[in-house]
Amino acid sequence: MAVNKVILVGNLGRDPEVRTLPSGDRVVSFSVATTESWRDRNTGERKDRTEWHNVSIFNENLGKVAEQYCRKGSKVYLEGQLQSREYQDKDGVQRKVTDVVLQRFRGELQLLDSKGGGRNDGDYEGGGGSYQSSGGGSSFGRSSPMERAPAERSPAPAGGGRLADQLDDDIPF
Repeated sequence: MAVNKVILVGNLGRDPEVRTLPSGDRVVSFSVATTESWRDRNTGERKDRTEWHNVSIFNENLGKVAEQYCRKGSKVYLEGQLQSREYQDKDGVQRKVTDVVLQRFRGELQLLDSKGGGRNDGDYEGGGGSYQSSGGGSSFGRSSPMERAPAERSPAPAGGGRLADQLDDDIPF
């Protein structure tokens, strides 16, 4: 079995850019920087290494979230897949790049900034959010039943109380 999954936690290097494909689908693109820090054993000096990752979101809902709430400098958590592509640059040189792609029904985007982080206008409310694509449903963006609003959770057993107690009453001995 092969697995193609990428998890990144980093900061946006530029504001999201929205493009419309000939099919009418929208793609949101941006770059994410991940930085690794360590201390040099010989000198004790702190060293950093930053890697830049190109991200493309083909998922309509995740794209809207990125477009609306993410800005240069925003801290995000992403889950996607690696995808390589080739193209010819303006000088006619053949290039190959690898992107992190959030497909239509796969991927996750979590905003890790506190309220207003990465934005100047402060309309973003909440201390970060989790948005994932799993094929639809009314609990969009909520990854576990405990994160759902009480009205979205499964109803309590009729008559209240523990389900195990109710089952015991129904079993004849």
